[in-house]
Amino acid sequence: MKKIAVASRVLFPRFMFLGLLGCCAISALSQTANLQSKPMVHAAPIIDVPRMMHPDPWERGVFVDSGFAVTTKIPTRFLNAGVRLGKVLTGAAGPGVLRGQFEYAVEAMPYWQSFEPKQVVSVTSGNPPQTHSYNTGGTYTGLSVTPIILRWNLVHWHRVMPWMQGAGGLIWTNHKYPQIGTSVWNFSPQFGVGVHYFVQPKQAITFAANAVHVSSASLGDKNPGVNASVQFQLGYTWWK
Repeated sequence: MKKIAVASRVLFPRFMFLGLLGCCAISALSQTANLQSKPMVHAAPIIDVPRMMHPDPWERGVFVDSGFAVTTKIPTRFLNAGVRLGKVLTGAAGPGVLRGQFEYAVEAMPYWQSFEPKQVVSVTSGNPPQTHSYNTGGTYTGLSVTPIILRWNLVHWHRVMPWMQGAGGLIWTNHKYPQIGTSVWNFSPQFGVGVHYFVQPKQAITFAANAVHVSSASLGDKNPGVNASVQFQLGYTWWK
């Protein structure tokens, strides 16, 4: 290419000008083709999360989550679905990547299920002692409400908004959970992290992971609980 360029400058000075015009035309055509082949990359609006988060909007979301216990000898799985309502209460504050806003939210899960293997449990009680056998395990169906969610939304980035939260909830099941001698009522303190990925200026796909402790706080005769479970969440969120 260098030899051709030299020859052009020496022998065909007028052709050099035409060649430059041709290069510019080819470059313009190439950029146009790239824009057409990747419309989402070049045409998508820049989403300014901090600006979107003012003035203190409401957050509304739907989600499903699924997970498993990590501290029980009995394999335990979870499957839940629910809705969320939150309110951003402060403006952006904090340094660098920790810059964020405080949000208070609540969640309701009208669909809450836990699955354990079916088993027979023997319970001895009374004087003289008597032993009774009970069938337990299987599918536990219930409702869950989390009235306290304290979340910190990190607003340093444009298209993604990571967050971290602490929360406390209440679970009711259709029979004693997780086994005989416990309670149909359990508490669910938890800690989670997640991220909103914005697909529109005020709409996002939400991914989260929560560490959840389930315990009856000794409301029943026993309190084995599910000391730790990991539950992964997928949802969709709107702000208004």
